[in-house]
Amino acid sequence: MADSPDTGATAAGSDVPAPRTPKQVPPRGDVKRAGTEDNPQREDRKRGGLGELFAPVAGFGVTFATMFRKVATEEYPEEKRPTEARFHGRHQLNRHPDGLEKCIGCELCAWACPADAILVEGASNDDSAGGAGRYSPGERYGRVYQINYLRCIFCGFCIEACPTRALTMTNTYELADNNRADLIFTKDQLLAPVQEGMLPAPHPMVAGMEEGDYYQGKVARATPEQQAWVDAHASPHADGGDAPGGAQSGGFADTEGFAESEEVAR
Repeated sequence: MADSPDTGATAAGSDVPAPRTPKQVPPRGDVKRAGTEDNPQREDRKRGGLGELFAPVAGFGVTFATMFRKVATEEYPEEKRPTEARFHGRHQLNRHPDGLEKCIGCELCAWACPADAILVEGASNDDSAGGAGRYSPGERYGRVYQINYLRCIFCGFCIEACPTRALTMTNTYELADNNRADLIFTKDQLLAPVQEGMLPAPHPMVAGMEEGDYYQGKVARATPEQQAWVDAHASPHADGGDAPGGAQSGGFADTEGFAESEEVAR
């Protein structure tokens, strides 16, 4: 006879299914109860007395032990601790070996900034007679460049986005101030100083060189022809600080570009 679908087996010579074996339930006395030797953690909690009385003293023991150790105090600002080589500090706009600026005003750094801390306005280089002059080897340069250090989080995304290595981060970290406007750095504050062999922009490119030659390291220093051009066109605004087409000419006076947005942020 076929087996019962419910039990899968029947008793011998009978249609009655075999009884099921009951589940083995441990005796009630075998269950581990809280507060016994089988649960020492619970037992420790039940011990009130001296343990609770001396618990605060044990915590202050760490404090008392530290009081007698030698204190490693950094005498800042008299002694400044050196930073790591790849420290993310204040930004710098770099120059080519002849003094022309590496920034081409592409605004990629401003687009990459997650904190919206960078403002860039590009303009075209003008080598024509009576023009503003040439500030970079490319077609354009950064006419206005501002970084709002009230917003900057020093993530370095702007450095990665720069296609010409014009923007890098220095090891300078002392940026505290008591005036919000002074923490909006302009191009003249971010631009690298003119070193030996360089000439302050604007001035023409090295004769016979193209834009790509600058990025291939073929320009080592300023030439006598460039020096003669700078001497002939010398003016108080020779470095592009406030001249027409310089760092702060145009629609923003000092920090006006960020001042309005800071009002909205408040």
